[in-house]
Amino acid sequence: MDLSKASFWGYRRENGRIGVRNHVIILPVDDLSNAAAQAVENNIKGTLALAHPYGRLQFGADLELHFRTLIGTGANPNVAAVVVIGIEDGWAQRVADGIAKTGKRVSYFGIEGHGDLETVKRASQVAKEYVQWASELRREERPLKDLWVSTKCGESDTTSGIGANPCVGNAFDKLYPHGVTLVFGETTELTGGEHLVAARCRNDAVRKKFQAMFDRYQEVINRHKTSDLSESQPTKGNIAGGLTTIEEKALGNIQKIGRKCLVDGVLDKAEMPTGPGLWFMDSSSAAAEMVTLCAASGYVVHFFPTGQCNVIGNPILPVIKICANPRTVRLMADHIDVDVSGITRRELNMDQAGDKLLECMFRTANGRLTAAEALGHREFVLTRLYESA
Repeated sequence: MDLSKASFWGYRRENGRIGVRNHVIILPVDDLSNAAAQAVENNIKGTLALAHPYGRLQFGADLELHFRTLIGTGANPNVAAVVVIGIEDGWAQRVADGIAKTGKRVSYFGIEGHGDLETVKRASQVAKEYVQWASELRREERPLKDLWVSTKCGESDTTSGIGANPCVGNAFDKLYPHGVTLVFGETTELTGGEHLVAARCRNDAVRKKFQAMFDRYQEVINRHKTSDLSESQPTKGNIAGGLTTIEEKALGNIQKIGRKCLVDGVLDKAEMPTGPGLWFMDSSSAAAEMVTLCAASGYVVHFFPTGQCNVIGNPILPVIKICANPRTVRLMADHIDVDVSGITRRELNMDQAGDKLLECMFRTANGRLTAAEALGHREFVLTRLYESA
C-alpha cells in the first residue's frame, strides 16, 4: 500500500490536533459524582458519561496520575467538549482548567452546596449547548502524519504471536516512515524480551529511560508477588491458548512494533508524546487500563490484536480488533474488525494482512464504527498505583 499521499478525514481541534470522533463527554472527577454525570447523559442525548470508582483520598503520584488521566481524556482530540462534575469545586476546576489549556470548550460543576438535582440541571443546560455546537462541526481532509495510533494485545494465544501481532507490526512499519505518532506498552508482558526492545531504542538516553521504567515495574512485582505470577502472567486464558511462559508471551507481544521501527521515546502512564515516531509507555497489561491510558495520552485510533477475543472497547478511542485465530473468527465474528486468519491457513501473507488492517484504520478514522463501538463497549478503567489514604 502506497501511503506517500495518504490522508483521512478528521475534526481539527483548537490546539491543532486532529480527532476521528466528535464526542461530548460528561467527566466525573470522583466516584461520588457518577450518578450526576450519568443523569446528565440520560437527559442530553449525544453525551457520554465516563463513570469510574476512584478519586477520593488518593495522594502523591497516584493522585497526580488520576488527574493526568482525567485531563488527558478530556483533552483527547476525539472529544469536542467536556462537562466536568465533582463533589468539590476545587478538584473539578483543576480538571477543567487542565482541559481548557487545549482551547477546548469545558465547564465544571461542584455538587457540594447545590445537591445532585441542581447540579444535574445546570450541567444539562451546558451539555445541551455543547452537543448542538458539536453537531455542526465538519470533518476536513488531513495528512496521514496527523493520525496518532496506539496498540495493545489481549487474550493472546499461539495465533497472536504468529498472526495478529505481526500484522500490527507490519502496519506500524508502514506508518512509521510517514511521521505517524505510535505507541506500545504492557511493561510486564515484555518480561524475558525486554533486551530486544532495549536494542531497538534510538539512542542511549531512550534506552536508559526504558530500562528504568521496566526495572521499576519489575521491582513492584517482585515486592508483592507470592512465589510466581502463574495466576496472572501468562493468564489462564493465555495458557489455554498455548502460551506456557511469560517469555513466550513477550516474544509474541514484541511483534507489534514491527521490524523497522525504532523506539524514539519513553512515556510514563498517561503522558503525551512530544513528537512523531514510536513511543513506549509504561503501563499495566490489563486491557481496559492500557486502552484508557492510550486515550489519555492523546491517541485517536487503537489496534487491538487478539487470539481468543478480549471484547474490550473504550468510550472515546475506537478499538480495532484483529484476529488470526480461525475458531475465534468463526465463533465471535461480531467482535472482529479485521480477520487475518488467512495467515494461519497460508492464504494471506503478512504484507497483505498489514494492508488489510490499514484499510480498516482509514475507514475507522473516516467515521466507520468499530465492532466494539457498535456493540456499546465503553470500558473506562483508571490505573491505580496504591491504596487510598
